[in-house]
Amino acid sequence: MIALTRDVPPSIVECELTHRSRCPIDVDRAIAQHESYQATLASLGCTILRLPAAPHLPDSVFVEDTAVVLPDIAIITRPGAESRRPETASMAEALSAYRPLAFVEAPGTLDGGDVLRIGSRLFVGRSLRSNTEGIRQLAALVAPHYFDIITVDLTGCLHLKSAVTQVGDDTLLINRAWVDASPFDGMALIDVEADESGAANALLVGETVVFPAAYPRTRLLLEEYGFDVRIVEADELEKAEAGVTCCSVLVTQA
Repeated sequence: MIALTRDVPPSIVECELTHRSRCPIDVDRAIAQHESYQATLASLGCTILRLPAAPHLPDSVFVEDTAVVLPDIAIITRPGAESRRPETASMAEALSAYRPLAFVEAPGTLDGGDVLRIGSRLFVGRSLRSNTEGIRQLAALVAPHYFDIITVDLTGCLHLKSAVTQVGDDTLLINRAWVDASPFDGMALIDVEADESGAANALLVGETVVFPAAYPRTRLLLEEYGFDVRIVEADELEKAEAGVTCCSVLVTQA
């Protein structure tokens, strides 16, 4: 497994925000948290491949939004925030060594954080960052690879993966206040604790759930269900409306 990442830029203090109020970000602490996050991925067997630093792009550490990687193809997105579109070129260059590439084009917009893959299904959030045309293009690009698209509407959060993520083969972690659970019928659903609304964003690496330390009650719930949970500090990065999935793109090698 390769984990594509990018360093925290000093300009992160100027990041895009949609549902969060702006508050001071301690850049040094954000950098330290990101380094620890990468060390955690490495300890779980990932080879860390850092994309070129982009100090002039405030959100560039959140590489997940620039690509959707599937077994036989990688789709380079067209982020919904115009300021983020220059981030995609270096991601495309890196992924070209591992997958054939396809691209979302104007007027479509798509953020990788809105795409949740469960087997041969891609659940895609229709959000302020991913529009109907972007989802239509994604469906056309993945159809030859036998993926089905299920569009999901969101309320009150930035991306689909802000509201629901995979924590096991047939198990999702979900905040039902932000997303309708009905598209996920047939899967086991674990609800985040009521006072931990941001806890639904978890990163599954192999059989381990990488999970933010800021949500201890939901973490305990996952452990009670028998999941192997690895905690990372991410609260400084979360001030930029990010989660643990946002900071990497995982690529399985053949």
